[in-house]
Amino acid sequence: MTKEIERAGIPIVMLCNLLNVAKSVGVNKMVQTVSVPYPLGDPNLSPEEEWKLRYHRVGVALDALTKDIEDQTVFPTKI
Repeated sequence: MTKEIERAGIPIVMLCNLLNVAKSVGVNKMVQTVSVPYPLGDPNLSPEEEWKLRYHRVGVALDALTKDIEDQTVFPTKI
């Protein structure tokens, strides 16, 4: 689906856990998520730490929207 959205001229970043699958279907901009059941969270963290984690990952995705890339790219998520 991301390829079709890009063909329409809309920039898109996929937040995903299974990067190999995303790469194999041709996603161009990817941000690694935490896990399948909790893509942008971690129930083992305190509410404050979980908020920081979510805020950071969404920020990485928003920054990725503004980047021009040549090849498939996984944007780093290290805090």
